[in-house]
Amino acid sequence: MNKFIKYGLLSAGGLGLLVAGGAAYIAATFNPNDYKAQIIQVVKDKKQRTLKLDGDIKLTFFPSIGANIGKASLSEFKSEKEFAAIDSAHVSLALLPLFSKQVVVDEVVVSGLKVKLVKLKNGKTNIDDLLDKEESKEAVKAGSKAEDAQVKFNIASVNVEKTGLDYRDETSGAHYALKDITLKTGRIADGVPAKIEFTAALQANQPKSEKLIAGHPLDIAMQLKATLTFDLEKQAYRLEGLDLQAKGVAPGIENLAASLSSPMLEGNAQSFKTSMLTLGLDMKQPEQAFKLKLSSPVNGNLEIPQFNLSDLTVAVNATGDKLPNKSVGSEMKGSVQVDAGRQSVQVNLAGGLLQSQIKAKAVLNGFSNPAIRFDVDVDQLDADQYLPKKPASGSAKVNAAATEQPLDLSALRKLNLDGSLRIGMLKAANVKLSQLHVGMKAHNGVLDINPLSANLYQGSMNGSVTVNAVPARPGFTINENLSGINIAPMLKDAVNFDTLEGKGNVSLNLNTQGDTVTALKQALNGNVAMNLADGAIKGINIARKLRDAKDMLGKGGAAQTQAANKDEKTDFSELKASFKVNNGVAHNEDLSLKSPLIRVSGNGDINIGNDSINYLAKATLAKTLEGQGGRDSVGGITVPVRLSGPFTDLKYTLDFGAMVSEAAKQKVEAKKEEMKGKLMDQLKGGLKGLFR
Repeated sequence: MNKFIKYGLLSAGGLGLLVAGGAAYIAATFNPNDYKAQIIQVVKDKKQRTLKLDGDIKLTFFPSIGANIGKASLSEFKSEKEFAAIDSAHVSLALLPLFSKQVVVDEVVVSGLKVKLVKLKNGKTNIDDLLDKEESKEAVKAGSKAEDAQVKFNIASVNVEKTGLDYRDETSGAHYALKDITLKTGRIADGVPAKIEFTAALQANQPKSEKLIAGHPLDIAMQLKATLTFDLEKQAYRLEGLDLQAKGVAPGIENLAASLSSPMLEGNAQSFKTSMLTLGLDMKQPEQAFKLKLSSPVNGNLEIPQFNLSDLTVAVNATGDKLPNKSVGSEMKGSVQVDAGRQSVQVNLAGGLLQSQIKAKAVLNGFSNPAIRFDVDVDQLDADQYLPKKPASGSAKVNAAATEQPLDLSALRKLNLDGSLRIGMLKAANVKLSQLHVGMKAHNGVLDINPLSANLYQGSMNGSVTVNAVPARPGFTINENLSGINIAPMLKDAVNFDTLEGKGNVSLNLNTQGDTVTALKQALNGNVAMNLADGAIKGINIARKLRDAKDMLGKGGAAQTQAANKDEKTDFSELKASFKVNNGVAHNEDLSLKSPLIRVSGNGDINIGNDSINYLAKATLAKTLEGQGGRDSVGGITVPVRLSGPFTDLKYTLDFGAMVSEAAKQKVEAKKEEMKGKLMDQLKGGLKGLFR
């Protein structure tokens, strides 16, 4: 036995010396640089590209088989323009393990590799000639044979530095560049955990931005660290301690920081899963900052492909002077399923946003032209906290026309939407609503909101709104019925119009077209009707003005104009009116206001386009006023009352001259009736005497 071992060791030593001697002889006598010209010519003949080998080529055969390549470059197809270049590369394989079908790579070192990829205007790329189909088939066959031979490999380390990848798309003008790529690994072998460190800088001229930061719309430096373990027999891998960090700038973002981490991610060529994947974003803009954290267990099927975020948590925090209380925070929990094969996404989330609790379900089908279906339930929402603050009234009027921005409804033209929104309590544009129900359908540029129903101001509303975003000047149609509304607080909250009180019904049937709010108001057409009870017109007490004017009877009179007095009002038990709206002007002919003291009729215009009124009312004081001191001398007389001016500065003009004329006419008519009566009495008496 001992002799057997002894002779075996001597044989192995002799074989090793023989191999080492052969390798040393080849290394001493063979110089690959002598074949540079032949190598360059072969590349030229087969690939029609120019290969330059400016550096030396060195080969080693013992104790490792290795190759060192100096500076080299390769041109574009049928061109001298450079496609790829390298400063140096070194690869070495341990010799003896090859005899036992094991590939042990001592070291892989690449430095200064630069590659330029181009997508041409004709749709082809500058590497199509290198991706020869026949050669690819041969490579696949060779790979299959290698697998059949069950060759094992073991890489001691990989070191890539000063490397870059450049990509240009001539059709779109897009340019992306990965610069300063570095890759460092520990030992890479079957079943052995290998530490990996990767760094690079990503720069791009897309997306376009008016404000370029650091010379590029996108300029991100990133770093990846992980420990990789793979199992060749099971064709599986495991990443532990995954940590990806990215920092830089992006369009409109002065400071961007992102992170992606997972304690363990494992899978194979078909699928993967992780117990927890966490994504963090920290973005700073000129006026506000955002922080986003997304975390969930994730599993996916790469063949279909499908992805499932089964226990998702999304936390958002935003800070800025224009935000409510300068800070907005939200945390939503739920799940997301993505089926990229069917181009489908399902979202189910619930959580809080400021004072609101939200439940939302959404389904998206189709990625290029998505069809969105949704159902959202919100307990309460103060939308005004998220809307821009209104400017001071004095400054807003001066520059309204100059600063008014056109409505941008272009997103509606491609929107395919069908869903329902319910809000328990809503405040929007200072209007308060409860039990809001909004049904929305959008298709081919037309948004149909039906129903649009809610409880508001002790009453309710029900109707629909249609928005047509297809034309350059979008169109709007409003059909709404308000029942039992307390109109005073509604008008005060909605348009700061504090002139009318009462409770009743209002119907709106309007349409308009325009690309600004002012244009929409000036193009309004349709019908409006209202029927109110137990209310008042604020700003003037017409009955009192008429009673106070009785001293003018017999003296003549003149028109008197006064500003609206917030302490005065004209009460009514009933108010009815209908309006025909034409090009932003609402015209009325059938005003009917009734109270125990007065009756008012009238006609005139409300100019919605420029927020003004020009209306002539005719007020008649009742002939008998019970409890008001008996018969009044102005009872039954009609006085014209003109209401005119902008909403913010209304003026009332009472035409007492007309009142005096009316009173004189009434006296003349009364005298006529009196004389007619006496004449009839005398005539009757004469006729009686004649027939005695």
